[in-house]
Amino acid sequence: MAKNKEKKSYSTRNAEQFNKWRSFCQFLVCKIFYMIRLKLVYRLEVNGLENVPKDNNYIICPNHLSTLDPPMIAGIFPRSVAFMAKKELFDIKFLRWWLDWLGAFSVNRESLAPSTIKTVMKIKNSDWVLGMFPQGTRGIPGEIKNVSSGFAGLAKITKCAILPVGLTGTNEVKRIPFTGKIVVNIGKPIPYSDNLNEMVNKWGQAVEELTGFKFVAENASEEKVVGVDK
Repeated sequence: MAKNKEKKSYSTRNAEQFNKWRSFCQFLVCKIFYMIRLKLVYRLEVNGLENVPKDNNYIICPNHLSTLDPPMIAGIFPRSVAFMAKKELFDIKFLRWWLDWLGAFSVNRESLAPSTIKTVMKIKNSDWVLGMFPQGTRGIPGEIKNVSSGFAGLAKITKCAILPVGLTGTNEVKRIPFTGKIVVNIGKPIPYSDNLNEMVNKWGQAVEELTGFKFVAENASEEKVVGVDK
């Protein structure tokens, strides 16, 4: 029973929990530690920062290739980024603590529950911005497939734009300086609408242009979002 309560506490967050201490932790880990590694080893190249809105009325939505993606995105963007993380990761004590202090929160990938929606609304009322991967899990370079509509549903609920981000090169494990190459291309915001499929397709097409990967629209999957009509 206590274990279930502990899990629940990591899925429901208040705006006050996205505070200066977690912002400082994310700044230290992502903007300093990870950025040094990314620039030294992977020759990180970022394009399109001028497309990032000045407010936080948008959801950062990159394609997903590697565990390196979340801290890299947090290191690049001007605002602190709160990422959704699958609930299973919070079963591991140290990892749970680490994710918590970096601003991540627990989510059931099969169904976005009311607690998730409440947390997303709290993020919008803070200085942070929401980050999530429409593919849900890491994909194969060259393809963008198995895209759920959950991110589009949250954009509709929160009245936030979708900011497409194309990532290439994060799947390549490199350790020797200047042997890797990561390119991050940030596209123009996609306005939210009542048509979830349209938002999904616009995101996929945008990321296809940003990465050169093929968007496989027919493989798009649906993710249940409580309170959103399909």
